[in-house]
Amino acid sequence: MIFRRFAAPALLTASLLALTACGGNVNVNPFNWFNSNQVEQVALIPEGGFLDDQENRGLVTNVVELQILRAQGGAIIRAKGLPPRLGYWDAELVPENFERPENGVLTYMFRITEPYYRTQTGRPKQREVFVGHFVSDIKLQGVRTIRVVGANNSRTARR
Repeated sequence: MIFRRFAAPALLTASLLALTACGGNVNVNPFNWFNSNQVEQVALIPEGGFLDDQENRGLVTNVVELQILRAQGGAIIRAKGLPPRLGYWDAELVPENFERPENGVLTYMFRITEPYYRTQTGRPKQREVFVGHFVSDIKLQGVRTIRVVGANNSRTARR
C-alpha cells in the first residue's frame, strides 16, 4: 500500500525526468516525438575559395642564380632573385603541378610580395633576395631538370 502511494509516483517521475534528458537523435525523449524540425548543417564556401588560399604575390623580376645543393634525404633548391627596387619581402619558391615533375622537369615559381610604399631603386647588390626550398628524394625520382621561373626569365639546373 505504501509502495503505491509514495514509491510509484516517485519512480514514474524519476523515469520521466531521465527520458527527457536523452539526446536529440534518440527517439526515447517524449518531448521530441512530435517535433519534425531538423537542423541541417551546410558548409558555405565562396566561389574561387577563401582569400587565404589565393596567391597575391607576383613573380620576381629576374632569377639571377640557381643552385641545387645535396642534402640528407633530398636536395635544397637555392635561388637568387632581383626585384626592381628595394623593400620586396615574403619570397618563396612555389611548386607547380603539386610538386610533380612534368616530362622530367620540376618547376617552381619565384613568388615575392611588393612593398606597400614607394621605395628607392638601390644598387643591384642591395636588392638581391635569396630563397630556398627542400625537396625530398622521393619527389626527385624521375626528375632530370629543375626550373625556377621569374617574370622576365627562368633558370634551369640539370641533375
